[in-house]
Amino acid sequence: MAMIDDRAAPRTRPRIGLALGGGVARGWAHIGAVRALRRYGIEPDIVAGSSVGALVGGVHLAGHLAELEDWAKHLTKLKIVSFLDLRLSCGGLIDGSRLVAEMRRHLGDSRIEGLPLPFVAVATDLVTGHEVWSREGSLVEAMRASFSLPGVFPPVSIDHRWLVDGALVNPVPVSVCRALGAQMVIAVNLSADLIGKARRPGALVPTAAGFDLLKLLEEQPAPEIPTPSALDALTRRIFRRDYEGPSLFGVMVSSFGIIMDRVTRSRLAGEPPDVHITPRVGHIGLLEFDRAEEAIIEGEAAVERALPELCDALSVFGNGSREGLRG
Repeated sequence: MAMIDDRAAPRTRPRIGLALGGGVARGWAHIGAVRALRRYGIEPDIVAGSSVGALVGGVHLAGHLAELEDWAKHLTKLKIVSFLDLRLSCGGLIDGSRLVAEMRRHLGDSRIEGLPLPFVAVATDLVTGHEVWSREGSLVEAMRASFSLPGVFPPVSIDHRWLVDGALVNPVPVSVCRALGAQMVIAVNLSADLIGKARRPGALVPTAAGFDLLKLLEEQPAPEIPTPSALDALTRRIFRRDYEGPSLFGVMVSSFGIIMDRVTRSRLAGEPPDVHITPRVGHIGLLEFDRAEEAIIEGEAAVERALPELCDALSVFGNGSREGLRG
């Protein structure tokens, strides 16, 4: 039997796909995960994201991840409220125009086809329920559609389709990376931390939302935060809480989190990634965008914990080569 000289065998780097999952405020962990992967020399060839995963993935490929990180770390509850333009007549509680204006301030008219790598923002067709992959067109609009949480943000019209949050149908888009030719898929799943999602000790209601944004809006004096015109006396009466149960935001966002968690488990069971990175961010409320620093740190830590798995996968898919993994 002829002996095979391993030194003569080709050693190639696999085509890597990075799937960034949804998770609302927990999505800041993606920033830390992407940064840690780059530190170890793991650069994706394809990036696909759902919801906040699309936001972080798109901003990263556009070259503005450091700016997003700085902006996120300086968020406070008061700053979050300042970006919320409450409107009940737009298909969601929040119009989102202020957030979009902030995105355009940094990204301008960037287009998906102009990014250095293939990128897909996953959204959901509100009429048919179909999974929609945005692969060209306005980057800001594609990301906006992908994170349009039903009931909170209005749907976005793109190519005559009304689109909402992609996490409704494909929370961690491993399948997208595979369809685009990825040989090895790394998934960052923000819904795997069951322990952290337990209610806080002594709490009577789930804390998935983190805090009640509508209550915070009402409690702030007008000189500090301009009260949105839609939040008039009638609106205040509609949203006034007179019991100690979950808030309106809490019910909507927690329900969405349950759906996302169940769909994630189902999709990943049938389409498992080659490397599964699971930040422990369940203790962070889905609306606690002001906790970016700890989410980012945990995103980095999750990559550190997955290093043995990453190393093995690179070795297998790279035909025995560990090229690209730096310490």
